[in-house]
Formats: sequence, structure tokens, C-alpha cells
Amino acid sequence: QVQLVESGGGLVQAGDSLRLSCAASGLAFSTYAMGWFRQAPGKEREFVAAISRSGTITVYADSVKGRFTISRDNAKNTVYLQMNSLKPEDTAVYYCAADWGDAGSYYSSALYDYDYWGQGTQVTVSS
Repeated sequence: QVQLVESGGGLVQAGDSLRLSCAASGLAFSTYAMGWFRQAPGKEREFVAAISRSGTITVYADSVKGRFTISRDNAKNTVYLQMNSLKPEDTAVYYCAADWGDAGSYYSSALYDYDYWGQGTQVTVSS
């Protein structure tokens, strides 16, 4: 079955960096656009970043633009989220998700488009 397993979360101070990884199995990884979402306590899950099947197109939420970078390695079936200059408001559970697309340039920032989800990894940023 399809599995998405996130790792790399933790407790850091404001201004620090973290790199999240999401290892995928049970699916043809290169045919899926990948996304990162996050959910803070008491809030709805929100879009963070997405990357196209081919990796040539990336999109970001305004709140993380310039600080976070999404990337993928199709040979390793893994998607990454490099998070720099972390802020307390970045505290949340971070989820990776996979969205099948029929073109190399396909990507989506819409939560409901995604077919598979990981279990999440906690990121806590202290001030």
C-alpha cells in the first residue's frame, strides 16, 4: 500500500533551520506532484509548498516564501522541505502529500486534490 513517512521535525529556536524529509513507497513517485501542508493547534490544515512531478515548478504560501524550499529526488522517492529562519508561528504538525498528475508540470496547492497523506511530523519553534 501507499506510505508517506515524514521525518526531521523537532524543537528549535527562532531563526534556526530544519530539513523535513518525506519518503514515499507503494506508488510511482515520479507521476505524483508532492506537497507540504501544516496544521497548528486549533487551526485548519494549510498549504505550505508544492512541487511538480518533474520538479521544475515550485509554489509556496506567502507566509513561507523566501524562507522555505521544497525539492524532490525522484530516484530516492523522497521530497524535502528546507526550512530556514524559522519563526514561532511556523509551529505546527507538517504533513507531506501526494497528488497524481498527468503532466510533468502538474502541481496543486489545493488540499482536496491530494490523494495520499503522511502521518505528520511535529515542528516546534520557540521564541
